[in-house]
Amino acid sequence: MMSTNPVYRKRLLGHRIGIFLSVVAMGIGLAFLAWILWTLLANGLGALSGSLFTGDTPAPGGEGGGLRNAIVGSLMMVGLSTLVSTPVGILAGIYLAEYGDRNRFGQITRFVTDIMLSAPSIVIGLFVYALYVAKVQHFSGYAGTIALTLIAVPVVVRTTDNMLRLVPNSLLEAAFALGAPRWKVAMLVRLRAVKAGIITGILLALARISGETAPLLFTALDNQFFSTDMNAPLANLPSVIYKFAMSPYDDWRSLAWGGALLVTFTVLFLNILSRTVFTQKTPR
Repeated sequence: MMSTNPVYRKRLLGHRIGIFLSVVAMGIGLAFLAWILWTLLANGLGALSGSLFTGDTPAPGGEGGGLRNAIVGSLMMVGLSTLVSTPVGILAGIYLAEYGDRNRFGQITRFVTDIMLSAPSIVIGLFVYALYVAKVQHFSGYAGTIALTLIAVPVVVRTTDNMLRLVPNSLLEAAFALGAPRWKVAMLVRLRAVKAGIITGILLALARISGETAPLLFTALDNQFFSTDMNAPLANLPSVIYKFAMSPYDDWRSLAWGGALLVTFTVLFLNILSRTVFTQKTPR
């Protein structure tokens, strides 16, 4: 019988060991995730109050305060970065999907995009500092937006490129057979067929840049006061969390936990949204 076959028993044993190790690894990962979330909730929920959203970051030694200026600054930079990176990333992804395999420029673009995807964010921050901040000789929200855009664009480009490649050739051939030009097939047929997947890529890029700290330390820096001037140093949640978490003041550390809770659950919400509401199915 098959159950007495030594080859079968060996493969079955290997299969069961693999499943067991996979479950153990998943359990360890979930345990650490639960530990992190529990610590964050235990320390961050106490900081949530009305003053957190209405007050500005306190001065050294000051009591009370909030994170209004940091929240507004982060929303401004992340929002502007998303507005810039979304059309640039989608159009670049369309180009790579349509012409990237046919010329040298497309292959180089895809290679550079892959490098930027894996580049440490602090390197991008230093690049923007040397290219922009050092030239204008002051930190600014625009510099932070440039750094975040350079991080977000490769994510949107690769997502768009990969999703467009899922469109079956039969659908494209049908559109060409009706006499549609190539640009119209790309924009109205191919892009529309995978719009949910592209939206998912945009949300994932947004989730990634929402918690970036290193590039903002070299570009936007921080601002203790409320400001909407993008051409000046601008407060932002990641930088405030970094600074307040290491401070000797209990109020500051409490604000850091509250800011960390806001960033974490914002990113968590965006990831859940991208994987549920905008779940992409392969076109048929």
